[in-house]
Amino acid sequence: MIPRMETRVMEVDPLEDCRSVYKEAAGVLAEGGLVAIPTETVYGLGADALNTEAVANVFAVKARPSFDPLICHFAKAKDIKDYTEVPAELQPLVDKLAKEFWPGPMTLVLPRKPIIPDIVTSGLPTVACRVPSHEVMRGVARALEHPIAAPSANRFGHISPTSAQAVVKELGGSIPLVLDAGACSEGLESTILMPCLDEKGKPAVRLLREGPVTREKLRGICRVLKPGKGKAAEEVLPNAPGQLKSHYAPAKPLILWNPREEFTPEEGVSYGLISYEGESALAQQECWTEVMPLSPGSGRLAEAAVRLFAVMRAMDENDEVQVIVAEELPETGLGCAMMDRLRRAAAKREEA
Repeated sequence: MIPRMETRVMEVDPLEDCRSVYKEAAGVLAEGGLVAIPTETVYGLGADALNTEAVANVFAVKARPSFDPLICHFAKAKDIKDYTEVPAELQPLVDKLAKEFWPGPMTLVLPRKPIIPDIVTSGLPTVACRVPSHEVMRGVARALEHPIAAPSANRFGHISPTSAQAVVKELGGSIPLVLDAGACSEGLESTILMPCLDEKGKPAVRLLREGPVTREKLRGICRVLKPGKGKAAEEVLPNAPGQLKSHYAPAKPLILWNPREEFTPEEGVSYGLISYEGESALAQQECWTEVMPLSPGSGRLAEAAVRLFAVMRAMDENDEVQVIVAEELPETGLGCAMMDRLRRAAAKREEA
């Protein structure tokens, strides 16, 4: 049972001098408390990664299964070398990826040193590492002088929060502090990669989770393997967050639908549609209680990615909608990451 507590919300502007706020948040973390901290992707539920009791509390507050590992957030890329042991044959690729995409929405799964507690990695020999581009998360990590273990700040399996208000709705009364820096700029969780050797013994990466760092961006740097390809493919999933079939799900059933196909509603059921542009033939049907476009009129994947979780949450909170229908998206660039999240959300209905 998680004890109830007052949840403070502190507004923070990363463009101003916020060192006093970062120091206060780091103080909460140093004492074993949890703090919801914004990143460019989603809000994270942060704990001192070296404090096993605090990390255990992250799992308890989220009701997250202990076999699902956490991402450690660092202030600087060079700090990661104190916590990982990258093989010499992979170090040049890791350095190249870090130079290209950090700070930013990329997570690397790397062999860990014993200093990282087992509870953070779910007992795996690897740890997921990221240097976020959001100054607030980096600022708190600098003040703490430890990595911050931080999954998304929501109940396990629910829609990831992209605003402080969404965090409070999910975890208010369960954590002491939320840092509010406004909406997240990316809106999708980070891309997760595992550097490895391919079947020819050459450096490559396995794409474990789609995200803002797209396959197209990665292919200009190295070969991209799907999970289960190349050497070390015998590893058991989940070896990184976001690997479970059912995840990122609203409480209501969600159905994926081809926007070019007609939808036949079940009598007596009210449906809401999440549409890409809001102008498809599917969106023009008269069976919808509400239609919410991801990219109104423009069809831009970047805008749709930023709005995806917020739109899912708004549809989930609409009392007049019983079932959510989501249009399938173009599977190019960010569309691959969004379809990954939508398929996992729809999987909850399939398992019910």
